[in-house]
Amino acid sequence: MSEFEEKVRDVLANPQNVGEMSDSDAVGTVGSPDCGDMLRMWLKFSEKDGKKVIDRASFQAFGCQTAIAVASMATELLKGKTAEEAKSLDATELTGELGALPPMKIHCGQLVEGALKDALAGGGSTDSPSTVSSSQTLAGDMAKPKGKIRIVPLEE
Repeated sequence: MSEFEEKVRDVLANPQNVGEMSDSDAVGTVGSPDCGDMLRMWLKFSEKDGKKVIDRASFQAFGCQTAIAVASMATELLKGKTAEEAKSLDATELTGELGALPPMKIHCGQLVEGALKDALAGGGSTDSPSTVSSSQTLAGDMAKPKGKIRIVPLEE
């Protein structure tokens, strides 16, 4: 097992900040139920030294273990950062102690970065954050029917 795989396994043994945040100030979702990888990130801001900073971050993920590990690391890394500081982070920085992702796992970091940027674009960087409805779960979004369903009997 590679050093990277060991780090991912360690993070997955005790992932941080997993789950919905009912009192969040911002929420971002990225991915597609059609391909199977989806990630939602919630952010809660507080005032510290006259600045609005990320107090808490949490996530839900449907996808590979690496995406879950990166999201866990990123939610810890975001604490105490302003929205502007968080916006400047890219996928490689959000991996934290996991380090560089293998080429076939780069999309996992991009998934986490996309959810963060979506949350920040949705109100996290304004003085009056947008109202966030977290009543809908990520699993619920994935289960929503897409378009009309047509049943066609197969001939034997």
